[in-house]
Amino acid sequence: MTSPKAALLTALSRTDSPRRETLRQELARQKQSADAKPRAKLVLASASPRRLTLLAQVGIEPDALRPSSIDESPKRGEMPRSLIQRLARAKAEEARNQIANDRDIANAYVLAADTIVAVGRRILVKPKYVEEAVASLERLSGRTHRVLTCVCLITPDDRVRLKIVDTRVRFKRLSREEIDSYIASREWRDKAGGYAIQGLAGAFVQKIVGSYSNVVGLPLAEVVAMLSGEGVPVYFNWLKAGDGSND
Repeated sequence: MTSPKAALLTALSRTDSPRRETLRQELARQKQSADAKPRAKLVLASASPRRLTLLAQVGIEPDALRPSSIDESPKRGEMPRSLIQRLARAKAEEARNQIANDRDIANAYVLAADTIVAVGRRILVKPKYVEEAVASLERLSGRTHRVLTCVCLITPDDRVRLKIVDTRVRFKRLSREEIDSYIASREWRDKAGGYAIQGLAGAFVQKIVGSYSNVVGLPLAEVVAMLSGEGVPVYFNWLKAGDGSND
């Protein structure tokens, strides 16, 4: 009689073509009867240096990066929460499909996120040009805006978990000199709302209500809770870090 371990090795080495189900689906099915629990792997559906730095801050290092190439443009009349939920899920599903037959990471958890800045119902997209960045800063000047992130986690057996985090940020009234100087720094490039709170724009913030890391690009408390809730040994990495500090 074939052991669960032998069945798992067979699934990993199989090269049948065409495959009726993906390797990811086979591994999820085999996992239900396997005696040993394989090491949890994590794929990040992003190549953002900010998100990698944030994850490293809490002891999480993805096994692979699978950035998305989806169109992030809002649909006509689409509300901020609906937009980020749609985009985060689409990014996670695209990454999941990319690894579905990858022998090394087919059974990985997939983590994706999408962050936007909104003033009321108006979504401030990442500016591509100087004029757009100036317009964003002028709109944020002296106002409270919201930074919303939707985190999407797809488990190895393809269950989807979504979490939206909403942070409120108030900017002081910006002078023309401040706006022009910030634009000249080029820090606004590839940033939601045209600013980076962890950089020079931290001088613009009068008040923040909610998760600071969410404004940077990834709400850490919620991400750690989602991963540990699914059995990913996040805290075990903290124990290893403590052991290493005593060497």
